[in-house]
Amino acid sequence: MKRQLQTVVYGAVLLASLASLSACAPLIVGGAVMTGVVATDRRTAGTQVEDESIEIKVASAVRSEMGDRIHLNVSSFNRQVLLTGEVRTAADKERAEKLAQSQENVKAVVNDLAVMPISSLTQRSKDVVLTSRVKAAFVDAKDLQLNAFKVVTERGTVYLMGRVTSREAKRATDITRSMSGVTKVVRVFDEISEEDLQRLSRPTK
Repeated sequence: MKRQLQTVVYGAVLLASLASLSACAPLIVGGAVMTGVVATDRRTAGTQVEDESIEIKVASAVRSEMGDRIHLNVSSFNRQVLLTGEVRTAADKERAEKLAQSQENVKAVVNDLAVMPISSLTQRSKDVVLTSRVKAAFVDAKDLQLNAFKVVTERGTVYLMGRVTSREAKRATDITRSMSGVTKVVRVFDEISEEDLQRLSRPTK
């Protein structure tokens, strides 16, 4: 009886601790850390929300029509959509692109779906690890702002998205290419000038 009571008390304390942590912990949405408001980002707050909505709508539209004929990853940055994964036929690849283009607020679509067998869970796990390593390398670099980039990895190919200067684009690309396990780097950047960067970096009043 005493042991059962201790277990109940411990469980209550643990739940209270978790509740306390969750109350002050940041919310992670689409790779960006949110703290009750949209996190610091080079996109406008409205564009960040649109990108999240675009990813959901495109994925839903494609998967509802194609089901398990496709392994699809949808990434949107500044309303530019990147499609990665595998499809069984060229017709499926073309159809996925049209479905993506038909969604509201989509500015452009980069279709890098591969016509090949669906990738294994082992490969996808490796890709997740590689994405994490690339992000960690950007943080270590000190001269790059991680939240300016979106990193996607598919079968060892690393896709870099973001609103960045040519200097930042080159630096991020060089770092990524130097990492073991990276077979290719694809840049899907929305390039800005150094003057634009300075303006975007100014604190809002």
